[in-house]
Amino acid sequence: MTGTGRTRRWVRRPAQSNWGDFGEDDQLGRLNLITPESVLRAIREVRTGQSFCLSLPLNLPGGNVLNPRRHPPRLSPTVRDGRPVFNLPIGDAALGQTDVLCDDAVLIHTQYSTQWDAFSHVGHLFDVDGTGHPQAVYYNGFRAGTDLIGPNDAGGRAAGAHRLGIETFAEKAIQSRGVLLDLQAMAGSQRVRIGYDAFMRALEACGTQLQSGDILCLYTGFADLVMDMGGTPDPALRDALCAVLDGRDERLRHWIADSGIAALCADNYGVEDIPVGGPHACGARLPLHELCLFKQGIPLGELWYFRDLQSALKEQGRSTFLLTAPALRLPGAVGSPVTPVATI
Repeated sequence: MTGTGRTRRWVRRPAQSNWGDFGEDDQLGRLNLITPESVLRAIREVRTGQSFCLSLPLNLPGGNVLNPRRHPPRLSPTVRDGRPVFNLPIGDAALGQTDVLCDDAVLIHTQYSTQWDAFSHVGHLFDVDGTGHPQAVYYNGFRAGTDLIGPNDAGGRAAGAHRLGIETFAEKAIQSRGVLLDLQAMAGSQRVRIGYDAFMRALEACGTQLQSGDILCLYTGFADLVMDMGGTPDPALRDALCAVLDGRDERLRHWIADSGIAALCADNYGVEDIPVGGPHACGARLPLHELCLFKQGIPLGELWYFRDLQSALKEQGRSTFLLTAPALRLPGAVGSPVTPVATI
């Protein structure tokens, strides 16, 4: 039984998952590994007091070359008494009232630019009841139509992630030690699938032993290209440039599951290699997304910007830093823009 008295949401859990290990109603997954001790360890990484913004401008990459469903933010003034509130004098100038006001609103695709993926972003069909009938479920057995409500679900409840929403990340106030792996040094700007062996070489080169609760960050140079393209991305960017993890490498998946990292972030579009159109092998189209978001509760960060941080860390001969990266506290959302800050 759950803490609310309901029958447990699942009888079977997926192989290589940690469902229930942090509690039957847990919504934080491996973020639970970020303890006060983890935060104190991260704070001890601050030596020079330099801080770095790890977000792209949120209107980049530009257009919708990377994903046709996602578009740049649209800013517009709010309206007051039928007038757009931008450079708007308010009050009576004849009485010496001098205020001029700007006030705006934004329509934003939450996963267009630098982002966190919530666990509600990717679910899978899985036989949680052991009846032979797979159902659409998400991390820790939360269910489509019950815990995550779509606009066409019956019942009259508001659409959104009633469980596993991005607000859980915000409430956690994500802050821990970041460890930066330089995959760009290995691959340059070439599209290279990084499997277990290459990944281990990069990890050894970074000179840091990962600890429970660390946030692993992958520098490939992809976001550098996005920034340099200035809002007009080359169509080759998504599928032909910079390193990606090989999500189909079983040894790499096992390492991630056993690593103790609390989150995995990259400066590329999807962390792992994303198949281009057409059918794919049975099972998950994105095996690392399945492992991290669905099975293990490991948040994924995408399109982070590491160029300036990488340069500073390289100059100091280190790879670790204090990382602060809370999501928007936006109840029900399945992803969030984020402005991560690295302090060294």
